[in-house]
Amino acid sequence: MAFEGLTDRLQKAMEKLRRKPKVTEADLRETMREIRLALLEADVNFKVVKDFVKTVREKAAGAEVLKGLNPAQQIVKIVNDELTKLMGEEAVPLNKAPHIPTVIMMVGLQGAGKTTTAGKLALRLKNENNARPMFIAADVYRPAAITQLQQVADQIDVPVFEKGTDVDPVEIVREGMEVAKQNHNDYVIIDTAGRLQIDEQLMDELANIKELVKPNEILLVIDSMTGQNAVNTAQGFDDKLDITGVVLTKLDGDTRGGAAMSIRAVAGKPIKFVGEGEKMEDLDVFHPDRMASRILGMGDMMTLIEKAQKNFDEEQAQETMDKMRENTFDYNDFLAQMDQVTKMGPLENIIKMMPGMANNPALKNLNLDPKQFAHIKAIVLSMTPEERENPDVMNPSRRRRLAAGSGRPIVEVNRMIKQFNQMRKMMKQVTNGNFNGMQNVFGGQMPGGKMGQMAMNRMARKMKKDKQKRIKQLRKLRKKK
Repeated sequence: MAFEGLTDRLQKAMEKLRRKPKVTEADLRETMREIRLALLEADVNFKVVKDFVKTVREKAAGAEVLKGLNPAQQIVKIVNDELTKLMGEEAVPLNKAPHIPTVIMMVGLQGAGKTTTAGKLALRLKNENNARPMFIAADVYRPAAITQLQQVADQIDVPVFEKGTDVDPVEIVREGMEVAKQNHNDYVIIDTAGRLQIDEQLMDELANIKELVKPNEILLVIDSMTGQNAVNTAQGFDDKLDITGVVLTKLDGDTRGGAAMSIRAVAGKPIKFVGEGEKMEDLDVFHPDRMASRILGMGDMMTLIEKAQKNFDEEQAQETMDKMRENTFDYNDFLAQMDQVTKMGPLENIIKMMPGMANNPALKNLNLDPKQFAHIKAIVLSMTPEERENPDVMNPSRRRRLAAGSGRPIVEVNRMIKQFNQMRKMMKQVTNGNFNGMQNVFGGQMPGGKMGQMAMNRMARKMKKDKQKRIKQLRKLRKKK
């Protein structure tokens, strides 16, 4: 998972500060050294690290302690603010043409994920803007490039304009633009050719396409696992094409994350999207403040909420909350929740968006393999309607029948039922604003230590306020009746 090592190092450095009642100059110097080493190990550009540490040290040494924060928390806040500035401060939206079509040119090296990213972007535009995008297949060099684009397009029901591999890419783009105008497509996404490395022939071809269509966006797709090379790639493409933004792919992989923290500072171009998964839905807007929060292990609740709002039906979610509160949550609800959660993306990514969960030791004992969901689903689907509606009837003979029906070991069936019962009990406490039950799950303490406890307390207060609002609304409705 991206930033895992960096998050771990930074959290340890900050934890040392939190234990001290007063932060001395020596403490600050040691913390800055730890931060510098952590960033360099994450493959962040050397000059970027040097400037970042200098800025944080100066601000930390001269800062007045804000009301409600101790000196250690003040330094955490400064680090968080400077990380956000380093990555761009705020999300940058896509440029849009005053008249359709808006033209988006996808460029990058081979293997970065241009074609898949083009598909993800087209789906996002369809879902959020109700747009009618069209692809132009301008990669005539890579074997099966057009076939791959067609397969991606078929998944999301988007048309592709292609002329085969024996036609000049510039001519393909010219004809494709005419077709898009005739069909009144809102967006045209041009899938251009890549190379194993930057070369003059590639750049000249891309420059010619740019000159022809004058795109509103030139998005450089970069594999975040390439580290420092990502910065060099961004500079090379920007020098020739003046790119408008960057899309970082494979951020869910085993990457140290240096690219995300260096590109804006070195190349001066914003990261507009990040890819964190293999599904077509796994493309997110890049929010520097949220990414900084995740890097420091403080979670990303806003993105988690947005994902939930997209994938959860509001009425069904409210009904589920009521059932959890009343302790009537059953296996039918559990099955529905599982289906909705899996739509939100890899479970590991979702959990790590919660405050304090990025490197929580309890996660190491969790089986987050997607196959495990299929096994659990098989067990639940082997239940009778009565068993699904009444979880408490699960006696030994019923469990043995479930094991035989689902093809899973009896140990696995027992474990699933035990975890379901624990979850049901815990969720009842959480929905009533009591987070004490979660301590048992995380070894007797809240995730993220004091910071995790504070985040959970804030969430509890918000849930109580929301509950009070709902009660007031119900009273008003009853009075009207």
